[in-house]
Amino acid sequence: MVVAIFAAGGVQADESAALDREIDAIESEVASLSQTLFELEESVLYPADTQVAVFLALKDKEGLALDSVELYLNGSPVSSHLYTDRERESLRKGGIQRLYIGNLPHGGHQLKAVLTARSANERFIRREVRHQFRKRPGESRIQMTLDAAAPDYEPVVSFQEWE
Repeated sequence: MVVAIFAAGGVQADESAALDREIDAIESEVASLSQTLFELEESVLYPADTQVAVFLALKDKEGLALDSVELYLNGSPVSSHLYTDRERESLRKGGIQRLYIGNLPHGGHQLKAVLTARSANERFIRREVRHQFRKRPGESRIQMTLDAAAPDYEPVVSFQEWE
């Protein structure tokens, strides 16, 4: 009778191990399907031919502490962001933030950004900048770079387009 109990315990352990392997395989398959679904969703929502992405970077890491950025395309608001201390620190360390991704038809467009920040000399700053660009076939990326060098820490915004 004791032998039968030990034998049943061994069978149960084998079944449990097989079930664990099956669960691991299913989890792996679900993760793979999730990634495939994400990639499909991105390609449907943002086709490469009409895609536009806008990024933000800081050139002078100490000159400005961003409070907020509002982004407009062709006069319509498309993005607004209030910065936390953690996000400001990330930008100071060289991070680049994606402010917007969307679709635009080919042709001329206007990007407007409204920035509020505090400069290193404790002045509060509000800037409105505009950038004219032409959307061509394929992905378009625009990087907006903020610079505020000493001694006056006057903000300068530059735009770079990547095709």
